[in-house]
Amino acid sequence: MDTVRINEKDNVLVDLDSGHKVAADRIKEGSDIIKYGFPIGAATCDIEKGERVHSHNMKTKLGGLLCYEYTPDFSLPEKEEPFMIKAFERENGEIGIRNDIWIVPTVGCVNSAAKAIAERTGAIAFSHPYGCSQLGGDMETTQLILKGLITHPNAGGVLVLGLGCENNHIGEMKKVLGDVSQRRIRFLNAQDCEDEIAEGIKIIGELKEIAAQDKRTSVPVSRLKVGLKCGGSDGFSGITANPTVGRVTDRLCAMGAAAVLTEVPEMFGAETVLFERCINEEVFRKGVKLINDFKEYFRSHGEPVSENPSPGNKDGGITTLEEKSLGCVQKGGSAPVVDVLTYGDRVTKPGLSLLNGPGNDIVSVTNLSAAGCHLVLFTTGRGTPLGGAVPTVKIATNDSLAQRKKGWIDFTASSFDTKKAAEELLALIKEVADGKQTKNELCSSREIAIFKDGVTL
Repeated sequence: MDTVRINEKDNVLVDLDSGHKVAADRIKEGSDIIKYGFPIGAATCDIEKGERVHSHNMKTKLGGLLCYEYTPDFSLPEKEEPFMIKAFERENGEIGIRNDIWIVPTVGCVNSAAKAIAERTGAIAFSHPYGCSQLGGDMETTQLILKGLITHPNAGGVLVLGLGCENNHIGEMKKVLGDVSQRRIRFLNAQDCEDEIAEGIKIIGELKEIAAQDKRTSVPVSRLKVGLKCGGSDGFSGITANPTVGRVTDRLCAMGAAAVLTEVPEMFGAETVLFERCINEEVFRKGVKLINDFKEYFRSHGEPVSENPSPGNKDGGITTLEEKSLGCVQKGGSAPVVDVLTYGDRVTKPGLSLLNGPGNDIVSVTNLSAAGCHLVLFTTGRGTPLGGAVPTVKIATNDSLAQRKKGWIDFTASSFDTKKAAEELLALIKEVADGKQTKNELCSSREIAIFKDGVTL
């Protein structure tokens, strides 16, 4: 059996065939299980050398809220000359790497109309079930996420399609949107016209004519915003794909670009790794609030904060949330954390930001898109066809997945030579930014989902 020790402090090895853990030496009951150089749980019985270490003989040590102290430990990256990409420069100074026409419903009641218009025009409709029967902060979250999509620079034009009687009617949505381009963002209430399909087709035609005038120009990659996501993780995620993405994150941040790490519950147990890299005490305090507020969300629903990993994660060799989190945060590389964002915030600072949001794949990708990310780097060990509103670059952690699911996977990061893999992934990012379609785009796998935590009327 071929194995690898990730960190010299580890008392478990990773089986290179299965991604599962085996004991490097005898581990006594109650002792910490160490992987990535950090505790990932505790032994529930004596574990002999060479024995498999998993759910049957170890458990999480995660509990409730913790107190933290700001003890910064990071280095500012050496600046690197940014390479050039070809993008669409928008009137407001942002750039887009796509020039699609989007249809964004204000409410789920018009999903079928949005789909019908999209099928007849080639526009992309983003259906969702919300926008009515919501209250307070729950409705506000829906509005902010929709705002982030409606104003996204990857869209050459947007039709905002409403019904007319919903809580989130177009008049309310306009208040949230504020001052936006009347040329590229159009509005249509289905109840206000005889044939909303015909009217929608007409509006889309006008938007396509406007977008057809846009041309790509050379801009520095420092203007790019990249989302970081993992889903269907396995025992290889933390030693192949995620470290590869981490190297890419460091390189992009050194060039002045922005990267965004979300999935807050998958920071539990690894949050101190991020806290040590907070650029100042204010960002640290926002980071602590990010973690503790999400733990309170779990507790308020009577759920343990350790209710993770998924069944697929466990099949792939991940046992505890600490283990999953320590692998997950590696997508952020070693870059300093410059900002902490909440729902509906737009990323504005170059460097690595943390974004509030759950680990759920499609909610996370939507969250990153609404924050202004131009594309999402999505690592996976188990595989998924999922795609969001923006190009979703699927990165396999192992060769088997890449070979079996060629229609899903854009890049294979199965090598332990993460430096070389990062160079190749950077080259692919440039190609995608320049217009190369990702597998989710080629398969028209483009969906959104909005985080919900409130009363439904």
